[in-house]
Amino acid sequence: MVAATAPLVAARRRLEFNPWVFAAVVIAAILLGPILAVFGAAAGDSGGLWRHLFETVLPRYVANTLILMVGVGVVCLVFGVSAAWTVVRYDFIGRQWFQWMLLLPAAVPAYLIAYTYTDFLEYAGPVQKMLREQFGWQSARDYWFPEIRSMGGAMLVMGAVLYPYVYVMARTAFLLTPASLYEVGMLANRSLFWKIGLPLARPAIAAGLALALMETISDFGTVEYFAIETLTLGIFNVWLGMNSLTAAAQIAAFAFLFVIALLTLELVARARRRFTDTTRRAVPLRAKRAEGLQAVRCWMICGAPILIGFVGPVAVLGSFVLKGYSLAFDYAWANAAANSVLLAGVVALLVMAAAAFLGLVGMFQGGVVLRRTTAVASVGYAFPGTILAIGVVTAGGVIDDGIGLLVNGLFGITYQGWLTSGVTLIVLACIIRFQAVGYGAVAAGLERLPPNMMNANLLLGHGLGYGMRRVILPLIRLSFVAGGLLVFVDVMKELPMTLLLRPFNFETLPTYVYQFAKDELLEEAALPALIIVAVGILPVIMMNAVLNRFARRD
Repeated sequence: MVAATAPLVAARRRLEFNPWVFAAVVIAAILLGPILAVFGAAAGDSGGLWRHLFETVLPRYVANTLILMVGVGVVCLVFGVSAAWTVVRYDFIGRQWFQWMLLLPAAVPAYLIAYTYTDFLEYAGPVQKMLREQFGWQSARDYWFPEIRSMGGAMLVMGAVLYPYVYVMARTAFLLTPASLYEVGMLANRSLFWKIGLPLARPAIAAGLALALMETISDFGTVEYFAIETLTLGIFNVWLGMNSLTAAAQIAAFAFLFVIALLTLELVARARRRFTDTTRRAVPLRAKRAEGLQAVRCWMICGAPILIGFVGPVAVLGSFVLKGYSLAFDYAWANAAANSVLLAGVVALLVMAAAAFLGLVGMFQGGVVLRRTTAVASVGYAFPGTILAIGVVTAGGVIDDGIGLLVNGLFGITYQGWLTSGVTLIVLACIIRFQAVGYGAVAAGLERLPPNMMNANLLLGHGLGYGMRRVILPLIRLSFVAGGLLVFVDVMKELPMTLLLRPFNFETLPTYVYQFAKDELLEEAALPALIIVAVGILPVIMMNAVLNRFARRD
């Protein structure tokens, strides 16, 4: 009798209304709605503009995007892999400092390094001025100097701040490769880097490279400043320049193919290339002592990316501050700083609240379908900011239209559209974009918990809400705080979505710096730019702490 009724009880439970699951599904739908809205907007009629773009500028957008991705990928691989192998394989003076300093360029947004190097290396900059004075040259016709505002310049500056993605993944892979495998290579007289380290780390390197290339596709500030027509800049120009949201959405849907390709690369990289170590306790390879010329080579390999990606731009901005250009307490940039902090704080809290709720409900209340749904709801990080901006505007417009019809029909009141007329769209776009960061931190914390923690809470007579609030959340608070901090820093640096969605007279530090750099007045915004960099150093410290946990014998 009991065996016969058990399936019926289980079926009845599945049919019962569960408010926790319902709320999780609603939140997931809110996060996925704007992404789906992009494709809905792309299905509209652009009045023949899409065909015109396809026949004229779209091939150039695609070609420039691909060329930029290849160039940035090469720079990231050269800087990231060589530096990671050097700090893992060799023991030299300053190694402990280089290990974390190699992460510092991650604190510099790509658009900031583009602004600073342009100001430093252009014709009117200090470098070319010094050359003309030193050699008596009168004009640019008398000498050749590489043009920083070019495709090659964009590859270098973007690769110099994006290589930490590859560096982190490669260094972790090298550290986790057991020394026994390297010892086999030594016995066979094989190159430890080319034959052992690199092949085993290739999936991790590919995953890091995919992340760096996603950021390359998403970049707006650098390509706009360097006048490189990529798909992202094309979306911006078509939307605001040609006033066609539909055509911009169609370009965004086309750009989605690149995102899918990179996501596939990352998933394949994570799924392939497994190795097994049969020793009782796997230990990393002991670092080899480097002295003399070998130590100098290690310093050069590790110092070059730090010098280009961090020291250079910070030195340029710092020189402007020391000269007194940006020391005056200006209400405009103080207001922009306050807006940035407030926006980043609100988004960080909402992202972590949504991530914690989805993660907890998915683990303790839902089945496989709900867990996969909540994971898919965090896919927004893979989409460029310009694509998400289109989706948020489209979805927000539909919601405002619906509310307007309802309010006007019931109460006869004219609805102004609060969702699309304020900063709400920016907040929503940032939540969708950085949900993956918060969800990843929460998921990592939940994976470390014993599987029966919630069951013990339920056996004591407490509900799910009590267990989440008093049992689970305190145990994952470090992951919660770490995820919130990473989201805070990412929002502080966000430019394209804020630039596209902000209302009039609303500035953040990135948009404030962007306005001055666009007018060739970067020195006036040097201090706000340094604030952005200073805030970005916080996750660098966190990443280094995590990486040092793997280096057990360093």
